[in-house]
Amino acid sequence: MTKILGFAAHAPGQKLEPFTYDAGPLAPEEVEIAVEHCGLCHSDLSILNNDWGITQYPVIPGHEAIGRIVAMGEQAKGLQIGQRVGVGWNAGSCMHCHECMSGDHNLCTRATATIIGHYGGFADKVRAHWAWTIPIPETLESSSAGPLLCGGITVFAPLAAYVKPTDHVGVVGIGGLGHLALQFAHAWGCEVTAFSSNPSKAEEMRTLGAHRVLSSRKSGEIRSAARSLDFLLVTVNVPLDWALLLQTLKPKGRMHLVGAVLEPLPIPAFELLSGQKNVSGSPTGGPAMMADMLDFAARHGIQPQVERFPMSRVNEAVAHLAAGKARYRIVLDANFNREHPGSANA
Repeated sequence: MTKILGFAAHAPGQKLEPFTYDAGPLAPEEVEIAVEHCGLCHSDLSILNNDWGITQYPVIPGHEAIGRIVAMGEQAKGLQIGQRVGVGWNAGSCMHCHECMSGDHNLCTRATATIIGHYGGFADKVRAHWAWTIPIPETLESSSAGPLLCGGITVFAPLAAYVKPTDHVGVVGIGGLGHLALQFAHAWGCEVTAFSSNPSKAEEMRTLGAHRVLSSRKSGEIRSAARSLDFLLVTVNVPLDWALLLQTLKPKGRMHLVGAVLEPLPIPAFELLSGQKNVSGSPTGGPAMMADMLDFAARHGIQPQVERFPMSRVNEAVAHLAAGKARYRIVLDANFNREHPGSANA
């Protein structure tokens, strides 16, 4: 019997409390990781509150876990005990469907989300399939690498799929996703425009990689970028003036959403037809893409800006995120008291 200690919520709106569960025998292709750090993402907040209607309680959040392998199933491949690894949004997939066999494991209809029907990384240990257990490059810091496994891959994957180094790229929303998108797009070689609701932070955005900063709340500033962008990455989860944003695109340009906007998007068909424009979206990425993203981040010195909390203060960290105060990602440092199951060191 394997006991794992974590922090779980038992209903929407409830605080996370110490929770112990029996993980059972390790499956043949599973890996068990001792968690050292785990990012707190806005998606964790959405799952805690059941905003998407798919939460299964009790829920242990945490899908940006960094740690060391402590156990491996007999059929796990390519890893070793003690290796530093990470687990992102998915902890497994079927490994035999067309999507998995094509490298798009994240699009597998039977993919196992790390925090939906599976206990996540706000715990002393977490389990994942070996293919979804991603080695961390040596030069990346454990304490800040976690957000790359969700936020990083979320913004990197569409750049890899749709963007050339000669392109002009816009990023809407400079928060947890957007501050990473600026860094990746700049390192990709693009000219980068940041659209922010808080342009007073323009100098910081330029430091992160923006060549130009415009207000996302002033229609005149958005219009000043008309027909200037090849690609517009939308990282926010709130309704915007989509017709106006589409006008920033060149002919054949693409507006791509990675923020979970819950309301339907009113898209004017004529704006798409007249400029042969595209609107698309994507989730995270498959294991190979995640490994490429981590290597790219290590090569170019890309890292999230993080605020750190001990995991025992997880509710304080959740409240900090919910209040919109995170700059720009939150990482929890595991500080479990293994001598007293169900508790944590202060």
